[in-house]
Amino acid sequence: MKRNIDIFEFPLNLGLRKKDHENEPGVKRLPDWFRKFDFHKEINPNHIFRLEAPDYLMEPDQESGVLNAETIIDYAQKQVDFISKNHQKNTFSIMLGGDCSILIGTALALKKLGNFGLFYLDGHTDFIPAHLSETSAAAGMDLAIITGTGHEKLTNIQGFRPYFLEENVYCAGNAETDDDEYVQQITNSDIHYFDLYELRKNGFGKTAEDFLKMVNSKALAGFFIHLDVDVLNDELMPAVDSRMEDGIDYDNLREILKPLVHSPLCFGIEITVLDPDHDKDGIYTQPFVKNLIQIIKNKED
Repeated sequence: MKRNIDIFEFPLNLGLRKKDHENEPGVKRLPDWFRKFDFHKEINPNHIFRLEAPDYLMEPDQESGVLNAETIIDYAQKQVDFISKNHQKNTFSIMLGGDCSILIGTALALKKLGNFGLFYLDGHTDFIPAHLSETSAAAGMDLAIITGTGHEKLTNIQGFRPYFLEENVYCAGNAETDDDEYVQQITNSDIHYFDLYELRKNGFGKTAEDFLKMVNSKALAGFFIHLDVDVLNDELMPAVDSRMEDGIDYDNLREILKPLVHSPLCFGIEITVLDPDHDKDGIYTQPFVKNLIQIIKNKED
């Protein structure tokens, strides 16, 4: 990658409902965990920025039906100011979560910069309203929220609804396809949707190229990549909040991400939901970090 790189650390875990055995979701330790395996050293960014997150809580919000809604909104608005203050033009930004709800703040920041596209690579669609969620957790609704589905207090922060237009979004990799009501939410939208079967059928590289053609044809200001590590096969990455057996492998990941990451229109990428508490020795994190570095730095094995 010829552009300068900055790393933004957003160790937020309020978008997840903690499991009974947890004190809190461990995804907040993702940035520090990556540093342990030399991600920051190998990427060698110009700057590392960090926005500390509030303490974990499980605060129901009756108005929106979303857990911790008020605190997530507050953090999202701080993200907007933080990104706006620190982002440099022509710099590739790597956002390290945290859970998927960190996308809300980034989406709002991008909306203020122009009309952007989104490539959403995730083992789930995260495109449901609160009343269909079993957990009421924002990390399972973030794609819906940023495209305008859900309560106005989350979808219309500062009056900028929607943060991404549905028709400018590719959602790819969903392996949770056995729930018809869940899948119908996104198939009834204007989002370009490729479940895991359709992604394999269309081709990983071709899907990325099709997205880039769309971005260019619409003359968008740029685009952003969301990568939830649960899109990977469970044998490769079980250290996630919601596990599923099927998923993509590292060859697939390289094929789909390289053309996106190295496009001059790519604002950056966010990495979410890798939980160090489920990978005590780093045996799953190390190959992921290695592959991600290779993709971003455009290195071969």
